[in-house]
Amino acid sequence: MNVEVIRAAALDGVAHGFLGRTGGVSDGGYASLNVGTGSHDNPALIAENRRRATDVVLPGGRLATVHQVHGAEAVAVLEPFDDALRPHADALVTDRPGIALGILTADCAPVLFADRDAGVVGAAHAGWKGALAGVTDTTLLAMETLGADRSRIVAAIGPCIAQASYEVDEAFRARFVADAGEADRFFRDAAPGHAMFDLAGYVAHRLAAAGVRTVEIVGADTYADEARFFSYRRSTHRGEGDAGRQISIIGLTGFD
Repeated sequence: MNVEVIRAAALDGVAHGFLGRTGGVSDGGYASLNVGTGSHDNPALIAENRRRATDVVLPGGRLATVHQVHGAEAVAVLEPFDDALRPHADALVTDRPGIALGILTADCAPVLFADRDAGVVGAAHAGWKGALAGVTDTTLLAMETLGADRSRIVAAIGPCIAQASYEVDEAFRARFVADAGEADRFFRDAAPGHAMFDLAGYVAHRLAAAGVRTVEIVGADTYADEARFFSYRRSTHRGEGDAGRQISIIGLTGFD
């Protein structure tokens, strides 16, 4: 089975891809393209999956990922680093060809960024905590330190848990409304004391408010589409415990 690569029209011409769970070598609950180094999967299989994922997006590139902590820190990757030295952060940016920036998700929203003119790209992991804390804002700032201009930056939000699958309680909703009253429009009333949250819509709103003129939501529900995506919430609801992770990658070509 080939590795499925979902691409965004907004990032046309830029090496990128939102990958799912197909086309790898893992089996069982991790079948098949599990790239989560923190999972209980066989490390050798994870390494092969990460190699396949990188090669299908940026052939010959060197994958760089971070130890994601559901925060808002963004780091600049100026040279490839060993996976064991991953910094604790939730976004990466680079202006160096050959570096494949990777973000792992299993319901959270992966966001890929590019300023084609400046030759700067970025990738962010926007779970609800990071999105509320402003991980997309810090990614834009980090890109600007490398010469990007946010008026030229385009962004694409990849597959994540959709509103129809994302039930939250009123305390969750209150956090967002307390931060900005307008955020309430990303919640739809559900059962008493509960609501359905539009994570992708909220992330798109944050990007637009920060000055990004082109924002694309790729669409696809990681929770509902079990054949294509890993989902932490789905695994939790089933009492399965550990879940695999899919990866989203962006990079610059033009390297030897």
